[in-house]
Amino acid sequence: MEAKSYGSLVEVYRGGLWEAELIKGLLESAGVSAMLKDETLSAVTSPYSGIGGEVLVMVNKEEEVYARKVVERRQV
Repeated sequence: MEAKSYGSLVEVYRGGLWEAELIKGLLESAGVSAMLKDETLSAVTSPYSGIGGEVLVMVNKEEEVYARKVVERRQV
């Protein structure tokens, strides 16, 4: 997956709404400021319907390397 950059924000994860919320919480507990993009569309189409759009977890470009390590090391 090729990450997209949105100005000073960088995508570090893409998935369903509930997964993105978990990743965001994981990042924030590790001291990384994170935000969700496109969460409104997913909420409207329902996270359980399977037709919702993907939600992006975004972090500041300066924290990208550390954030990717945190996401990769998460326990499934």
